[in-house]
Amino acid sequence: MIEMSVDSIRVSMMNYQRLVLLKEKTAARFLPIWIGQSEAEAIAIKLQGAVPQRPFTHDLLVSIIEALGASVNSIVVSDLKNDTFYAKILLSVDGEQMEVDSRPSDAIALAVRVDVPIYAEEVVMEKAGILLDKENGKPFAPPDGVPGKEADTKVNDSELKKMSAFYDFISKLDLEDFDKRKS
Repeated sequence: MIEMSVDSIRVSMMNYQRLVLLKEKTAARFLPIWIGQSEAEAIAIKLQGAVPQRPFTHDLLVSIIEALGASVNSIVVSDLKNDTFYAKILLSVDGEQMEVDSRPSDAIALAVRVDVPIYAEEVVMEKAGILLDKENGKPFAPPDGVPGKEADTKVNDSELKKMSAFYDFISKLDLEDFDKRKS
């Protein structure tokens, strides 16, 4: 498993779809995942340190987990099948480990609330991980033989075509405008 961090929440100005961009903690790969508006807001509000007037659904989930005597250990973006990402919430319950199936957006919103690690399985990164040009922030296809990658981890043309929507979305983002909102 690869430890990730939430790099940013991005919004397409063309169609207003949201994307959470996870970044590999020890490398330059990113994992873009389409998410819903409410999940994007739930993640962004927590990352910005804002306190909503009323608890969000993910705050309620934290309260329920704690009331049941459980705790969240981590979350894992565990699979990518037919353009759908899958995740697991890893819990400790009475000294036992438990996995709960989740959408990645909900798992990430939960993880940022309880400050636990976010991981991605290597197979997910092989299929959907991207590199961003450091100068212009635009995605580019990883070169053959990326250090630390096995020869059989190459993404085939069919998978690359399926992921083209992510590349198109990120390529059209105005990153200068995004930086203005951070301050």
